[in-house]
Amino acid sequence: MGTVLWIGGAQWAGKTTVARILAERFGLTAYHYDFHDARGHLDRAMANALRYPHRNAAVNDSPDEQWVQRSPERMAADCLRGFTERFDMALDDLRALSTTRPLIAEGWGLRPELVATRVTAPDQAVFLVPSEEFRQHQLRELDRARSLAIGHLAVEVSDPVLAQANRVARDRLLAEDAVRSARLCGFRVITVDGRLGAGGVADEVQEHFRKHLPRR
Repeated sequence: MGTVLWIGGAQWAGKTTVARILAERFGLTAYHYDFHDARGHLDRAMANALRYPHRNAAVNDSPDEQWVQRSPERMAADCLRGFTERFDMALDDLRALSTTRPLIAEGWGLRPELVATRVTAPDQAVFLVPSEEFRQHQLRELDRARSLAIGHLAVEVSDPVLAQANRVARDRLLAEDAVRSARLCGFRVITVDGRLGAGGVADEVQEHFRKHLPRR
């Protein structure tokens, strides 16, 4: 875990893109939390229901129960409990990526308070959050931001407008929590407003990780 460089934060801030850019620049392995969580983590949770009760309970909820009937506050709290429960799965995934070079791990489930237990210096982690204007831009421009989905499957609900409003409000609450937690843990927060572009944000994150990255 000592070689992992962590990119956490909020939805729609460009974490995946930045991790991919840095991985390509330095020939490193990038670990994408969302990809593993939508696939292997679910299977592992179902195989061990006692160890992962929250993940299994969420699977049994209907789309309306998940997106329409819950308040954004309840949705955010459920997400945070799930992130904590599944963090050990992410650690197992990272240990399996055996390498002597740094690993770049990105994802919104990699919360500051969890990452803080696995770093030896605060410059091994950075947290990206969108400005409100950039969040609205992403919601207009990105198909996956405009539509509800579990993995790559579209979700049908009785009130799509309310469901999307709940989702956006949940994401805003989780972003605020990530900023608050990161600052308490002494981690850097970068607010992404779209002016730099993905490459510019990657440059900023690269400079932050400079001491831990291999020479090119």
